[in-house]
Amino acid sequence: MTKPEFIHVSYIATDPEKLWAALTTGEFTKQYWYGRRIESDWSVGSPVRFFDRDSSDLTDSGEVLECDPPRRLVYTFRCEFDAEARQQGYSRVSFTIEPQQQGLVKLTLVHDQLRDEKAANDFREGWAPILSSLKTFLESGKPLPQVACFEEKGRVSPEAG
Repeated sequence: MTKPEFIHVSYIATDPEKLWAALTTGEFTKQYWYGRRIESDWSVGSPVRFFDRDSSDLTDSGEVLECDPPRRLVYTFRCEFDAEARQQGYSRVSFTIEPQQQGLVKLTLVHDQLRDEKAANDFREGWAPILSSLKTFLESGKPLPQVACFEEKGRVSPEAG
């Protein structure tokens, strides 16, 4: 029996290099991912870590499985900010970037190897505002405001801290 997965496709008015930088650079991710900062050297086997803003508070972790800039990025992923989330174990996140016509790229996110349908639905709900904010940020220079339902259990919102 295969584990649940979901696929999200976006068309973004940008170029592959800018999209790649937005996915792999902490200064970029903080701007559209509601303060979450990604860190890795992007070598296969290296850790991928997500931190809350400029703190050392680890929110998510994983390991680089594949890195082919600016075309494909794959890493494992586990929420770290509370015990229940950690118990779900690692899943896999894959980004594929395909140039389209001049100034347009197709971004395909596949999040698979999920524990169950509830996890798939939870991640689907989490990725939707992040990817919308990414698209808006790259096209306008401004991220979307944080969606109220995106407040993650066990994670302090910026307004509360």
